[in-house]
Amino acid sequence: MAEIVLEGVDKIYGGGVKAVDDLNLRIEDGEFMVLVGPSGCGKSTALRMIAGLEEISAGTLVIGDEIVNDRPPKDRDIAMVFQNYALYPHMTVEQNLAFGLKLRKVPKPEIARRVQEAAEMLGLEPYLKRKPGALSGGQRQRVAMGRAIVREPQAFLMDEPLSNLDAKLRVQMRASLNQLHERLGVTTVYVTHDQIEAMTLGDRVAVLRDGRLQQVDTPKRLFDAPVNLFVAGFIGSPAMNFVDASLTSEGGGAVLKFAEHTLPVPASVLDSRPNLREYLGRDIILGIRPSDFSDAELDGNGDPRIQVTADVTEELGTEINVIFTVDAPPVRHEDAAALAKDAAGDDGDGDAALPLGANRSFFTARVSPRSQVRPGSTITLAVDVSQLHFFDQETGLAIGHPDNV
Repeated sequence: MAEIVLEGVDKIYGGGVKAVDDLNLRIEDGEFMVLVGPSGCGKSTALRMIAGLEEISAGTLVIGDEIVNDRPPKDRDIAMVFQNYALYPHMTVEQNLAFGLKLRKVPKPEIARRVQEAAEMLGLEPYLKRKPGALSGGQRQRVAMGRAIVREPQAFLMDEPLSNLDAKLRVQMRASLNQLHERLGVTTVYVTHDQIEAMTLGDRVAVLRDGRLQQVDTPKRLFDAPVNLFVAGFIGSPAMNFVDASLTSEGGGAVLKFAEHTLPVPASVLDSRPNLREYLGRDIILGIRPSDFSDAELDGNGDPRIQVTADVTEELGTEINVIFTVDAPPVRHEDAAALAKDAAGDDGDGDAALPLGANRSFFTARVSPRSQVRPGSTITLAVDVSQLHFFDQETGLAIGHPDNV
């Protein structure tokens, strides 16, 4: 096992395009680190630089106690698991597992031991004599992981290994990956665009955008205390709701006004967010997570309330997503536009991906499945104001976040 440290790492392609920009990241020995972000954010490029498959344009990469900038992939003592499995179709499972060890001239008894252990660990014993064409997608991915495991490397590097599997199988494989990491304790760097994978697998998660590291923290901290508008909107499903709002003083606390709604902000909330009082009398960007709404008729708990009309309801069994509009234009900050573009898969300018209706914003509330809300009906939503998020309109930085104070 080994610590991996990237210090000021850049990757510059022809024409001066920076795929990775001044990346500083320390991955602890035995840690499961997930790199996540939208397409083109540099996460796979960063992984390939760690692997030695891409040259580093600037900066230093350390694996263990050694600088490996100029060391070829085969000498870095890492094992990689790819999205496309990369199995040899003419070889059996057993031969695929053993192939890399044979190339390294590992003694035959040692090869047999490692292959057998990996097969037992991954439940591949019944399939050792089969070829990849006779396996399911999940079985092939387990073979690919087994091939990495038998290497007994300092670190595993995984590039979207579950993206070709169906939804149910991805859930099963996530559980298998968690168990494997618990058992092996090998430093793992895992790339995904799927934030559910990131949040369920990572000891810590690094969020990238346009080649730059936005925030690295535990999944819970990323969800509860995002450093900026982009991280707030990228982490969490359904995504955080954003709206421009005015923050004004009232008694010992404050009130937020947006569209046709007013929410009180208790003094305890102002005091818990350093610098938030400096924004009294100013406009800010307000963020509310869908899970911080509830149907007031069922479980309001005395929280402040707003009344809205449900445009769409998504009944998911365990909860209902209520989609409604507020009479305020979508937030125009570049981070919000980038999030909208990523969600829509849009390759044009950011405005093309903003919600339809220039003067109205779409919100999502997650409520109990016991709610009687239906499309077109009015619902009173309770809002947990202790969990509100506040962002500077110009910088997009979270107001009161320790990294921004």
